[in-house]
Amino acid sequence: MKYTFDLLGVSPILYFFNQQQKVEEQTAPAGVEYVGAYKCTLDAFIESVEPVPPKRGWDMDEVVDTVINFWVHNSDTIQYWKERLKDAGNENVLVARVGDIQSLKAEFESLLGKKG
Repeated sequence: MKYTFDLLGVSPILYFFNQQQKVEEQTAPAGVEYVGAYKCTLDAFIESVEPVPPKRGWDMDEVVDTVINFWVHNSDTIQYWKERLKDAGNENVLVARVGDIQSLKAEFESLLGKKG
């Protein structure tokens, strides 16, 4: 299985927590997880994704490799979000998405009204 990781934006902590609660209540979870970190560092995001693979049945090493690969190849994006998080202040987290590529593709297609 192949995975994807991307930084999405800055969110107030309380809003992010509330969104996570809503996702947990869904009966049919998508193959995508949203994670947050107080710091824009590789270590912080590896730590934030560590609980995901066991509950999803994903390969931990591949998920971590995906995060590391993103970090190695996207320095401009990382610097941008690091600055936005700093500007936003301490009551915010940087949100990222990690997921298996097939599930993410299916989710996007359903949003566009396409049938897979």
